[in-house]
Amino acid sequence: MQKQTLQVLDDTFAIHSLDVEQSIPSQVLKCDVYFIGKTYDELSLVVPQRLNIDAEETDYDWRVLEILGPLNLSMVGIMAEIGQVLAAAKVSIFVVSTFETDYVLVKQDSLDIAVEALKKAGYRFNDA
Repeated sequence: MQKQTLQVLDDTFAIHSLDVEQSIPSQVLKCDVYFIGKTYDELSLVVPQRLNIDAEETDYDWRVLEILGPLNLSMVGIMAEIGQVLAAAKVSIFVVSTFETDYVLVKQDSLDIAVEALKKAGYRFNDA
């Protein structure tokens, strides 16, 4: 199977943990890219770091690697393979998915290591 093409998004992101009952700030919904995850126990937001979010806990300085899609939902092993490459390079990841593609977040200080490891493993990067 041919390796996917990835693209590094320009923004730096923060991952916020909010109280499960907290409302999603309206400024989040105005962003071009954001991710919201809610369970019975937590509410998590991944948003551009420039937003000031009142959160219980925040982790800053994440960069986003977009796997350019669309990817078919029946495709198997894409994230497992990328995860193995990055684990071997000692790069921690945070993953979010949409209907059409996946996004791998890596810390800013690991971005160059992640990109080089993925290129070495045969992945391509779009310079756009």
